[in-house]
Amino acid sequence: MYEYRQALMRMRQGDSEREIARAKLMGRVKAARFRELAAARGWLDPASPVPEDAEIAAAIGRPRLPASAQSSIAAYRPLVEQWLAQGVSGVVIHATLKREHGFTGHYSSVRRLVAAIERERPPEATVRLSFAPGEAAQVDFGAGPHLVDPATGELRRTWAFVMTLCFSRHQYVEFVWDQSVRTWLGCHRRAFEWFGAVPARLIIDNAKCAITKACAHDPEVQRAYAECAEGYGFRIDACPPQDPQKKGVVEAGVKYVKGNFLPTRNFRDLADLNAQVRDWVLKEAGLRIHGTTRVKPLASFAVERCVLRPLPAVPPDLGSWHQVSVHRDCHVSFERALYSVPCALVGKRLWLRATDTVVTVYLDFKPVATHARARRPGERRTVADHLPLAAQRFFAHDRSWCLQQAGEIGEACARLIGRLLSDRISERLRAAQGVLQLKARYGAARLEAACERALAHDSPHYRTVKTILAGGHDLQPLTPMSTEPYAGRARFARATAALFADESTTCH
Repeated sequence: MYEYRQALMRMRQGDSEREIARAKLMGRVKAARFRELAAARGWLDPASPVPEDAEIAAAIGRPRLPASAQSSIAAYRPLVEQWLAQGVSGVVIHATLKREHGFTGHYSSVRRLVAAIERERPPEATVRLSFAPGEAAQVDFGAGPHLVDPATGELRRTWAFVMTLCFSRHQYVEFVWDQSVRTWLGCHRRAFEWFGAVPARLIIDNAKCAITKACAHDPEVQRAYAECAEGYGFRIDACPPQDPQKKGVVEAGVKYVKGNFLPTRNFRDLADLNAQVRDWVLKEAGLRIHGTTRVKPLASFAVERCVLRPLPAVPPDLGSWHQVSVHRDCHVSFERALYSVPCALVGKRLWLRATDTVVTVYLDFKPVATHARARRPGERRTVADHLPLAAQRFFAHDRSWCLQQAGEIGEACARLIGRLLSDRISERLRAAQGVLQLKARYGAARLEAACERALAHDSPHYRTVKTILAGGHDLQPLTPMSTEPYAGRARFARATAALFADESTTCH
């Protein structure tokens, strides 16, 4: 419109089409057509007022292409508009037109028509959210670099946990291996300790580690995360599904980390990566002039920190909740480690709460077992009282128990049990337990006497002791055994040489 208006002013001053074309306002042919239009409307008279831009635009109108120059897809415009409203992509629209309507044009025709339809739609207006100091922080995960996992030795993806204060734009960044509930809660604790305070509200995405069921109005918060919010005193504000614009501050923060920190840097391991990112946040990211606030984040944080909520005097015990089943061996499994529960709960579904140091199992909100957390997969944490009575007795009657019980019965019983347990060929623990069980039926005195008689006959066996007690032989006096009848006498009637002599005679 500026060019048309300048051309009209020159025409009113007497300039020719050649001079207008030399000024590069429009070509000579176009200038001639515009002169005819202006003369017909009386615009060339210097005494008449110059028309407004709207009047010139209405007179010029939109140029129409000749029928031969119109796109072949124009006839399908209503159908394309209907598909676009349903969310169908341009590629699918082009394929459908070719398959069902015999369209022979290229995809570029569809792309141009879609662009024209989009331009005619009213633009979507938006509003930038503003936050008061200490009002809110936003949290999100972003993809990090690949590093070698020390546990497996394989290359593994890391994730960047980013918490950004909405007012000052100061941020906490930590790279982790996963997005589990335990990692999520631990990152929150370290972020609050990094800031030295807690914001009033945390704006988050609908990650499974925080929200179990996403909903625009009533999202279901993960049980462990709800305990974290209660312990630190902040409110959880989950974004509506498919609406990440509500946390654009941290989205920009994640992009800034990925675009300004990660490139051109090398990292030995995860510890080195986190050490470098902490140094970068304090010395570079925190001292830059922020593109939106136009203030250094650390300078704004010095003001915001005064109104943030203080950390609790005692940090809350953060734990994750998991539903588990009790196996037949009276144990539940969590992260490939086993923890015992009372045997009466076999087959039931229980809740397990795991912290960094303790694992607690609940039945209807009542704790039924507490264990120190296992440190490696396959580890078993067992409380003997949780096992069935038969199993408790079996495990309780070990070698030390047998020796202790035998010592209480008497010296002979202790020597007999000691010989059973010191056998270098066979494991005779059950034999020792069987001997001690005879006390319940015959009493300690008779068992001591039976053991003494068995030792006298050099037969320290369970069957020997049982036979002595069953036959009442322990009630008879024990006669000392002596080798005196054989002393000083030959054992055979004839000498050995005579035996061989007789044998040779018989052979002849």
